[in-house]
Amino acid sequence: MVFVSDAERFKRALERSCKILLIKSWKEIEGKLMDYLSTMSGKKVVPVGPLVEEFNFDDIRDEEMEIIDWLDQKEKASVVFVCFGGEYFLTEGDRKEIARGLELSNVDFLWVIRFPFDEKISVQEALPEGFLERIGNRGKIVEKWAPQAGILRHESCGAFLSHCGWSSIMESMKFGVPIIAMPMHVDQPLNARLVETVGEGLEVVRDEKGNLQSEEIARVIRKVLVDERGESVRRKLRN
Repeated sequence: MVFVSDAERFKRALERSCKILLIKSWKEIEGKLMDYLSTMSGKKVVPVGPLVEEFNFDDIRDEEMEIIDWLDQKEKASVVFVCFGGEYFLTEGDRKEIARGLELSNVDFLWVIRFPFDEKISVQEALPEGFLERIGNRGKIVEKWAPQAGILRHESCGAFLSHCGWSSIMESMKFGVPIIAMPMHVDQPLNARLVETVGEGLEVVRDEKGNLQSEEIARVIRKVLVDERGESVRRKLRN
């Protein structure tokens, strides 16, 4: 097996492309980078927007309505949505720090948890002892999958704690939801820097060993969801 880096794949795509390069992004957030890429490649770089499919709540399946009904009970912009995509699975340590961080933050949350197919573990076993009992109706745990676009579009969703995959960033910005960045690997750390640079969210800083810390997670959640910073970001995204 031959490993091909992202940089090499991108280089090959540039070489094989025509005179115009379409980018899934906005000029407002990546304008300087697009200008640099255009100069470097000698090709016209055209942003085509987020390419996020419009979401209609009428299309929600019956088994997903429980999630929407739970969100309907919450105040506007009061819930942090926690989801890390379909290709990355949290370690046991990450899960426990995130759980403690959510508990310490004292805010409402909706958390989509996924496990590798070969990992036979229940949600109860995966979380700190007594966690589900302590949070009560303040939190909702969903296993495997949830209608992400529908959740982000819901008026009670006030922040998105995300791994910063590009599609998730596009959806979050499209629906005007501030991002709490928790990048894991590949392009995600760079995407998280961009989110902070353009003022669309904040990153959870890891310790000197690269580990998550529950206190830091709680601090950033509250800063984005409760403090004025979150409302200012929401206004900026709406505009």
